[in-house]
Amino acid sequence: MKKYDLKNRQYIILFLMTLGALVIFLKLINLQLINDVYKEKAERNVIRQEILYPVRGSIYDRNGELLVGNIRAFDLMVTPRYTKEFDTTLLAKLTDSSVEIIKKKLKKAQRYSRHLASPVIKNIEKKEGMMLLEKINSFPGFELQERTTRFYPYGVAANILGYISQVPPQFQRDNPYYHRNDNIGRTGVERTYEKDLRGEKGEKFYYKDRFGRSKGSYKNGELNKKAKSGKDLTITLDWKLQDYAQQLMDGKKGAVVAIEPSSGEVLSIVSSPTYDPNLLVGRRRTKNYNLLEKDTLLPLYDRALQGQYPPGSTFKLVNALIGLQEGTVTEYSKFPCHHGWYYSPRLKVGCHSHYSPLALRQSIAQSCNGYYCALFHKMIDKDQKTKENYTRWREYVKSFGFGNYLGNDFDKGSPGKIPSVADNDSRYPKLWKAPTVISLSIGQDALLATPIQMANMAAAIANRGYFYTPHIIKEKNGESIEIERFTKPKKINIDKKHFETVIDGMQLAVEGKIGVATSTGARIQGITVCGKTGTAQNVNKDKDHSIFIAFAPRENPKIAIAVYVENAGWGSSYGVPIASLIMERYLKGHIVRQELSQKMINTNLLETESDEES
Repeated sequence: MKKYDLKNRQYIILFLMTLGALVIFLKLINLQLINDVYKEKAERNVIRQEILYPVRGSIYDRNGELLVGNIRAFDLMVTPRYTKEFDTTLLAKLTDSSVEIIKKKLKKAQRYSRHLASPVIKNIEKKEGMMLLEKINSFPGFELQERTTRFYPYGVAANILGYISQVPPQFQRDNPYYHRNDNIGRTGVERTYEKDLRGEKGEKFYYKDRFGRSKGSYKNGELNKKAKSGKDLTITLDWKLQDYAQQLMDGKKGAVVAIEPSSGEVLSIVSSPTYDPNLLVGRRRTKNYNLLEKDTLLPLYDRALQGQYPPGSTFKLVNALIGLQEGTVTEYSKFPCHHGWYYSPRLKVGCHSHYSPLALRQSIAQSCNGYYCALFHKMIDKDQKTKENYTRWREYVKSFGFGNYLGNDFDKGSPGKIPSVADNDSRYPKLWKAPTVISLSIGQDALLATPIQMANMAAAIANRGYFYTPHIIKEKNGESIEIERFTKPKKINIDKKHFETVIDGMQLAVEGKIGVATSTGARIQGITVCGKTGTAQNVNKDKDHSIFIAFAPRENPKIAIAVYVENAGWGSSYGVPIASLIMERYLKGHIVRQELSQKMINTNLLETESDEES
């Protein structure tokens, strides 16, 4: 081989070695100084990010009493890649679970991700959690994540406070704030004010060993972020009044709604039958929820907000006011009533026995069907302009808050129904007039209202022509809430001057002669009560619904109320005494009529109903 060939080959080999070294050197610079990809991958193997859950805001009643608080709890989490053989029986015993559940949850976690933590047992109570914490090192790959769960000191207002549970997958996908296994308010105040109550999550970074155990803070905690607690809410309920109203409604189906007329603040709102909100907390929630959902008495159904009922004779107050506004009647107008209203041999509306004819005030006090049928007929068929007059009548009714959701801050509700001209055209294809829909005059026919709408009607009359939107929120973190839709009054399409006549009739219904006036059982010593009974027909049961609306005192009213008791008969039977006792409790701070109170509390109409059905 020639000398120059060897020499050239040496140069080539030296060049290639130098080039290779340079490439490796540049690659190392890129990896170590420029590109952090591998560094980040390496760090992810030893650094753990833990979500710090904020303490959910508490909920207080209007007097500062705690209604919903928090207690310490734990979630047992597992990261499958770090698990080793462990004593499954011991873990099941410590978590009050079963070996089968532990194995099932572990398999589910492995399917989800070997590298991410998944829950095995959620909502472990404090006592169990502290015992488990002492032995957690015996279970490689497992850790306890601290969080809080709800508790309800008084166990009232379940339908309004609501409950929290795991966030639904679809909602989680649409809301990046929430992660898998996060909790969220599902109903009631918990849902409506979720963003206020939930707070802001924090996060903590720390080193972990090959078993997933913490080995100290990462970067001295520079990247850590503290969780921010949720806002404490004060709601408008008076828990003592709520508790008493629930006792009165125990053993009965129906609803109670009490409102402060001067603000629209809801003082009490009961749906009965109800349930203890503590049933839907922690590990028992799913089982208890399924039982409640299957209960034929529908305790999860909110009758106060969703129940749509005929308002019955309480609606005569609305028709009286419309009649006065339209000039169809004056306070002195009289209509004959001979056991009812007769239009033809085939069309009549019956009425109880009373003196006839009656002027407007007495027609309210004695709840005369004949008076309001005659008034409605005269008003709607005036000048043969039935549909035009009916449309105007319907607009008056709507101004009381009927036929809509009222714009309140509850998470559920029903609009009720005020049949329109189109509805009547559909139901009665041939020509229809006032007699065709005459039952609307006494709160029947296709007319439907919710108990909260009826309480709102009572508040509007108490205010002499306006109401504030009923609402449940009062303060956030101790600061009063100024929301325009709650603080701006809504005007009824009736002149103020007409309300005193109707209120006279309501007062006469309570204070009039016993046996003639219909609401004498609502009397409260030293307080002027104004009220109106109703008895709504029920096509599905033998007994009608018992209804009463009222407000007190007459001047500067402090409470307006609606009570609706299903299948309880006359309004005076249960609606009147229950409403009267609730008003007495609120206005006087105690109950004077203890005997009546115990009678109402101890009466179980559900047992009677069950006996009749059997």
